[in-house]
Amino acid sequence: MVEEYLVKTRRWLHQHPELSLQEFETTAFIKKELDKMGVAYDTPLETGVVAYIKGSGDKSIAFRADIDALPIHEENEVEYRSQVDNVMHACGHDGHITMLLAFIQRVKELSEKSPLKSTVYFIFQPAEETYGGANILLNQYQFDMTPSFVFGLHMMPDENEGIILSKPGPITASATEYRFFINGLSAHVANKEQGYSAGEALLTVLNQLSQLQHYHLAGLHQNIIHIGSFKSGEAINTVPSKAYLEGTIRTYSQDDLDIVKEQMTRIKEASELLTNCSIELVFSEGYPSTINDPVAYELMKKASMETSLTWIEKDEPYLFGEDFSFYQQIAPTSFAFLGCRNEEKGYVTGLHTSTLNFDERVLAKGVELYESILTQFEECL
Repeated sequence: MVEEYLVKTRRWLHQHPELSLQEFETTAFIKKELDKMGVAYDTPLETGVVAYIKGSGDKSIAFRADIDALPIHEENEVEYRSQVDNVMHACGHDGHITMLLAFIQRVKELSEKSPLKSTVYFIFQPAEETYGGANILLNQYQFDMTPSFVFGLHMMPDENEGIILSKPGPITASATEYRFFINGLSAHVANKEQGYSAGEALLTVLNQLSQLQHYHLAGLHQNIIHIGSFKSGEAINTVPSKAYLEGTIRTYSQDDLDIVKEQMTRIKEASELLTNCSIELVFSEGYPSTINDPVAYELMKKASMETSLTWIEKDEPYLFGEDFSFYQQIAPTSFAFLGCRNEEKGYVTGLHTSTLNFDERVLAKGVELYESILTQFEECL
């Protein structure tokens, strides 16, 4: 019955993906499932749900699943492919929702046999992919009982089925966007000295950004200062009056991020002096680095040892961002990745690809880990 539920639930969700903050049908589906189980829930936002099963004590624990999809057109030729053009669960969030719903069923069964000591929260969070839905939810929702820990799992198609990957300390990077808006003065190429070239300013910025990592950040630290796109100029025979540059910064250290932002500000100021152009530099703060708390991490690791899963401790963190990091504001957290690669079935493509797929039976492994975490937590009370 559990396997049947996992397959049926994940495939329905996969067929009905919704973008960030548009997860209305997904939220309705989750609420319907919770109503069937007789589990209470709150709806602090238009999309997303926080369900809970109360315990007898004064402690609580939380588990989170993100629920949004991506603007990607699915290329899998399967009967349960996305029914929405250019929208797909290409990051495994359909699996995350399914695991959490199946886990709720299990916790409900356990609580009916023997009352829980702790209250268990189940967070179905919107907008992980774009708007930092975790932060939005936490700004709108007040837990009756602040969780002692918050745990999260993410599908990982780069690793084989049944493997859990994590590490103490940083596990994902912070993500901050930057944009340079450059304004010069146009002139005809025949009188180019009368203008201020936004193209020259752009080249100066590009050159200095490419040196930032090498000269200003510790060589042993992992950071990315990525130049995503840039453009300049209006016509073949005029001095460019406008230029634009955008990119992303990925770091694990707030100190490194501060250095990058300070150096970018200096690059802006120096480029203005050199070229007579005016430059506006804008930062869009993204997700903080996800840092596994040592106590939460050890609890999760110990719980994994009591299951059929294989725990692998990563040497290096991932360089992508993850808004699970915002839960660090309210409680110690631990985040891990569930391997779902299956070469025999051709499930080998990565996250955010149009052909991501996995065998739903692997989701039972995630449910098993969640249950073991709860058991370990209860035994400590």
